[in-house]
Parts: sequence; structure tokens; C-alpha cells
Amino acid sequence: MGKLKDEYNFFCSQPRPMRMLLLTNMVYAFALPVIELFIGAYIIRKSNDVSLVMVYQLAQGTGIPITFMMNGYLLRRFPISRLYALGMIISGIDMGVMMLFNNLNLFGVGLIGLIMGLSYGFFWANRVFLALNSTRDDNRNYYYGLETFFFTVASIIMPLVAGYFIASTQKLGWFGGHATTAYHFLTVLVILLTITASVIVHKGRFQNPVNAKFLYWKFHHLWDKMLALAALKGVAQGFIIAAPVMLIMKLVGEEGSVGSIQSTGSLLSAVMLYILGRKANPSHRVKIFAAGLLLFVVGAAVNMFRFDALGAIIFVGCLVFARPLLDLAYFPIQLGVIECVASKEKRNQFAYIFSHEVGIYVGRLFGCLLFIMVARYISEDAALRYALIAVALVQALSIFVARAIINDNEWCEMSKKQPLAPTALKEPVELS
Repeated sequence: MGKLKDEYNFFCSQPRPMRMLLLTNMVYAFALPVIELFIGAYIIRKSNDVSLVMVYQLAQGTGIPITFMMNGYLLRRFPISRLYALGMIISGIDMGVMMLFNNLNLFGVGLIGLIMGLSYGFFWANRVFLALNSTRDDNRNYYYGLETFFFTVASIIMPLVAGYFIASTQKLGWFGGHATTAYHFLTVLVILLTITASVIVHKGRFQNPVNAKFLYWKFHHLWDKMLALAALKGVAQGFIIAAPVMLIMKLVGEEGSVGSIQSTGSLLSAVMLYILGRKANPSHRVKIFAAGLLLFVVGAAVNMFRFDALGAIIFVGCLVFARPLLDLAYFPIQLGVIECVASKEKRNQFAYIFSHEVGIYVGRLFGCLLFIMVARYISEDAALRYALIAVALVQALSIFVARAIINDNEWCEMSKKQPLAPTALKEPVELS
């Protein structure tokens, strides 16, 4: 109890905007696993077409950079907390709209994916900026460690509870034995969580970015490296979200299995990540990143060689650890590079947030199209078995790019000069 009190006091010692952002993300963390896991399961249940899950991911990925650009202009008129809240609420409403479709086809899945991409665009564009201006380099490991801890704990509880709820509806005859009704109840829960998170974020008193140009075509060479890292991350991003549900539904069984397997390894992952975030130094980020990449490759390799229920379980288990490790290392690197290059080029920080999302989208487009083409013209089994390992090996190249970024002389010098307080925002300036 004494140690828990120390951890609570340490949390309270952090700046108020950082604490409010963490609390907002903690609540929304309990909605995201339901959205990510069970929308894919619902698509498979309604359409019996695994490739439609990747169509959904591609449409979602297309909506994100579009919204990033819209967000850049809307920030000139609306508070950032309001746009952040809008993204969370749209995600819940979009899930509800999907449940109204009796039959899912290519057009319907694409439309729902595009709307979900709009919601994620508002969410991620503003989340990155809020994290950038609510933290500093020496507390970002703690921030992302605690945030990832929240999301990991949510990934333990929500898939298990939701999966059991859906499975019990069928096996025990709840609501007439209709699984669709169970999805409707989960949708209502997601909407309530998004509304609660939206209320909390308005208590953070966040400042908008400066009103300045954010569209550029040429950048400093350090940012070019960061864009390469973003593209490599994008290649695997769609697979990381969609692959577990596709493999489990195809090789293991039902939604209950998705929840149970996803939750099994998450408890250890949550504890490990909090300790890493609390104790790890900025110098450890490349090692943490490499560990996440290695786990992804190992899980994909086991799935390729076995391609059965056990192989799917091992892959999902590896991914439970790999995904948060990658995020824990990646996001502090991204924010540090944004601060470094924005200071050097005298540009609006949101310009780099938008540019980064374009890099992510280029990689995501390649990854999703690869899966869809293999699934359509060869077979779904080949896509889940061989395309997955190909993507894992491509993303493994990220370790060399990440090391080049960290070892960049200008990046190292800027990190040493990082101020002890968050960078103050300047007064808004007019467009040139």
C-alpha cells in the first residue's frame, strides 16, 4: 500500500494537463478494444468474407489523413479539446451505425471504415499534439508507460467480458440467443464511455497550436528518417489490428475465443510496461523497440509454420507483448524528433504531426493492398499465413531506421538541451 501511495503521489506531481490527458485516455481505453476487436468479428460474422476486414482497414486508413488536414483548419476556430472529444464520440456512433446494417457488402464496409477513419483522425491528430505539449522528454517514458498500462489493462478486461457476453448470448439463450443483440449492448457501452472521456478532456484547459501554415513538401533530413519509420510502421499497422481477430475466427472458433486469448497475456504485459515506463531511460528506447519487432517476427513465423489453432494463439500472445512495446518506444521518439525539427525549421509542430500521418498512410496502403490482393487472387489462407510474415520482416527494418534517428548528432544535441518545463506556446500568428 505504501508503494501504491508513492506511485499515486508521483502521478499527482505531474502537470495538470498531462494528468487530465491520461485520465481521458484511461476511460477511452475501455472502448477501443471493443471497437478494434469486435468490429472485425462482426464483419466476418455478417459477410463471411475475411478480406472485407482489410477493406475496412484500408477505408479507415484513408479517412485518417483526410481528417488530419481538416483538423488543421478546424483548430483555428474550435478548441482542441472539443475536436478531440468529437473523434471519440464519432467512433462510438459509427459502431452503432454498423450494427444497423443487416447485410454487409463492399460499399457498406468501406463507408463504415471511412467514417471510423474520420473519428480516429480527430482522435490521433489532437492526441499527439496534446501529448507533445503536456509532456517533456524526461517524463515521456512515464507518460506512455502509464498510458499503455491503461490500454493494456483495458485489453485484458474488455475482450474477456465482451467475448464472454457474446458467446453466452448464443450458448445460454440470452436475448433469444441472438449474438447481434449482444453487439447492440456493447455499442451502447462504447458510446457511454466515449461521452465520459469527452467530459474529462474538457477539464484539461489545453491550448490550441499556433494558427500557422502546416502544409509543407520538403523537410529536414532527420524528419525524412522519421517519415521512413512511419511508413514502415504503417505497413504493419493494419495487420496488427486486424490479424488477431481474423486468425482466431478462422482457426480457433468464435468471439469468445478472441476475448479470452487476447486477455491471457495482457496482465503480465501491463505490469511489465508500467515498470518499463517508470524505470526506463530515453537511452533504452531502441532496445525496447527491437524487442517488440522481434516478438512480432517470432509470432508471425510460428503462425506461418503451424497455421493452426495453437499457432494463432502463439501469434496473438506475441502480439499482446509486441504492440505495446513498440508504442512505448515509438511515440517518445516521434515527439522528440518533432520538437527538434520544429525548433530548427521554425515551423508549426502540427505540420509534422500531419506529415507523419501521411507517412503512416503510405505504409498502411501498401500493407492493406498486399493482403487484399493475396486474399482475392490466391487465397485467404495464403494472406493470413505468408503475407503476415512478409509484413513482419519488412517492419523489422525499422530497427535500423530508429537507430539512425537516435544516433543523429543533431537529435542528440537537441535532447541534451531539452528544457525542464513544457515549451510555452506562442501567441497565434496569422497565415503568411
